[in-house]
Amino acid sequence: MAVDRDRVAAAVREILEAIGEDPDRPGLKATPQRVADAYAEFFAGVGQDASAPLAHTISVSRGPAPDTLPSGAVLLRGIRFRSVCEHHLLPFAGRAHIAYLPGEQVVGLGALPKVVEVLASRPQVQERLGEQIADTIAASLDARGVLVVLDARHECVTMRGERQTDASTVTIAARGELSEPAARAEIVMLVTGAA
Repeated sequence: MAVDRDRVAAAVREILEAIGEDPDRPGLKATPQRVADAYAEFFAGVGQDASAPLAHTISVSRGPAPDTLPSGAVLLRGIRFRSVCEHHLLPFAGRAHIAYLPGEQVVGLGALPKVVEVLASRPQVQERLGEQIADTIAASLDARGVLVVLDARHECVTMRGERQTDASTVTIAARGELSEPAARAEIVMLVTGAA
């Protein structure tokens, strides 16, 4: 489903009037359409299948390098993401770190950021975003374990209320063998660079 830009623009115009602004003044005249265009980008993941990027897998035993079977985790660190908090419709942005213990199938590393992008491009809360990423990877690959660590700054924390400008939120979602505290600790150390 595509974002209805006309409805968004009309709603933004109404908001501008509700806060006492003149939506026809030169500085605001194009704002409703600009917001509608931004929302079309921010919410492009609504209705998209987040597992689609994981559809093409590679067999580790019959693939291009069968002599290099992974014995440990595959870890992709520092995936930049941005989303919009569903509580205040304010942005949050940060980095995702994803690890999985492959079974027979692996996926191209470029597929993992695509999963993050689809799921982050919806009204979200960080806690659910990490869980959805972990569930999508666990369901789409024959992974023995999945770990997703998200570290993000939320404008609802940095720009309103107590205005904690340096605060970031870290969430962890784990599945399978990486739900075990010892296995999870090793990956978290790799993510944070403490290893």
